[in-house]
Amino acid sequence: MSTQDSHTYAYLGPVGTFTEAALNTITSETDISIPFANVTAALDAVRSGKADYALVPIENSVEGVVARTLDELATGEPLTIAREVTLAVTFALMVKPGTKEIKRIGTHPHAESQCRAYIAKNYPHAEIVSTASTSAAAEAVSKGEIDAAIASSAAAQHFNLEVIAENIGDNGGAVTRFIAAQKPGWMPEPTGHDRTSIAVFIGIDHAGALLEILQVFAQHDVNLTFIQSRPTGRELGHYHFIIDVEGHIKDAPVGKSVEELREICDDIRFLGSYPREVRA
Repeated sequence: MSTQDSHTYAYLGPVGTFTEAALNTITSETDISIPFANVTAALDAVRSGKADYALVPIENSVEGVVARTLDELATGEPLTIAREVTLAVTFALMVKPGTKEIKRIGTHPHAESQCRAYIAKNYPHAEIVSTASTSAAAEAVSKGEIDAAIASSAAAQHFNLEVIAENIGDNGGAVTRFIAAQKPGWMPEPTGHDRTSIAVFIGIDHAGALLEILQVFAQHDVNLTFIQSRPTGRELGHYHFIIDVEGHIKDAPVGKSVEELREICDDIRFLGSYPREVRA
């Protein structure tokens, strides 16, 4: 990122979330971290100048995309991606010390979907309470509002809870990808191991447009690593696509592909070129 001595980071909070854990892998002691209640609020902190970057989740290897993040990048006030962070995600079941019975378990819907087999086997009659984040569930347990939470071990430590089961996820290899969003302007230089993200808008009456898009990348030997359709909100049947490809916009194959796409698409929003990360 830029060469300032310190930066202010907004992130999807509260304290104790997996996003905070990912953020801790890229920040230093001089950086300032500010939690926000949701993805939009974190990104708006950058848009308003309250933060230099916002770290938010964008994709999970088990659950899939984080729709709010994709929509904000594609249709919200423009931001670009400065870098990505990946984090192996493991879940724990936690309670207040001394808890004897578990009737209500709180967690974020993404976490619940990744622990369904464990819940069905061990707590088939428990009510599942959706919370804004896994850390919020842990906080609710600490306040006595629910009996147990599925969250990170860090959340248990923060809220003085007892972990009664670890690594309860149905898929032991779950990984979440996060992106650090910034105001447009600065862009990392090519490293030879980069990713470029774009939002592509096509006309509702443009038959075969998606095939044309794929053919452009294929002709320039550019590898797609991610493609996701999202409704534009304008009218039923009108979509845009979030696309990730290998390479930097300054690499000739990627740059030429994007230029050709402008000829066949209603609009293209450049979301950034940044180093790829395998694991954190």
